Amino acid sequence: MAVAIAPSILAADFARLGEQIREAEEAGADLLHVDVMDGRFVPNITLGPLVVEACRRSTALSLDVHLMVEDPGRYLEAFAAAGADGLTVHAEATQHLHSSLASVRRAGLRVGLAVNPLTPLEVVCEALPLLDLALVMSVNPGFGGQTFIPTTLGRLERVRTWRDRLNPDCRIEVDGGIVPANAAAVARAGADILVAGSAIFGGEGSIAENLDSFRDELRST
Repeated sequence: MAVAIAPSILAADFARLGEQIREAEEAGADLLHVDVMDGRFVPNITLGPLVVEACRRSTALSLDVHLMVEDPGRYLEAFAAAGADGLTVHAEATQHLHSSLASVRRAGLRVGLAVNPLTPLEVVCEALPLLDLALVMSVNPGFGGQTFIPTTLGRLERVRTWRDRLNPDCRIEVDGGIVPANAAAVARAGADILVAGSAIFGGEGSIAENLDSFRDELRST
């Protein structure tokens, strides 16, 4: 399966959000990544279910909603009703991770688990049979435009080894500092989905040109 590219709308121009989403879809984006931040689990506050509803009205692309929030169980139903196709919760954000993952499954959505850069990966290994998506953060969550942490490559390799053995259908996603120059290395290390915000919505070229730059680099994998 080809490596997927998921533009992160966090970097989009929110004054033209619907237009930019449609431009990304027409340029061949595989899915959209939606970062939700609560100002507690991470310093920033971003968006809520109403924006997800607006995204749903603007695109047929899958909405990959990344909950960077404390106690994510409080919000699962709201984001499911808003039109999310998958919900990813952070291992660090809840005392009852198994329950949160099960709640996402009961809502009929794709189940994702995210881990921060120094969170031990064993939690991913334990959870893999329950997951559709394992998200390995390659920056500290909370802000766009950060630089990729190089040790992420080794972490991706470990997760891929476990995934191939325990749940081959689970996809591995990486989020943070992803640019065309590191896309091929990240894919070779094990990532199936590359989340990119600034490099797509804020790059020097158009959204279509920036997506093409990623595809050009990925052809070497």
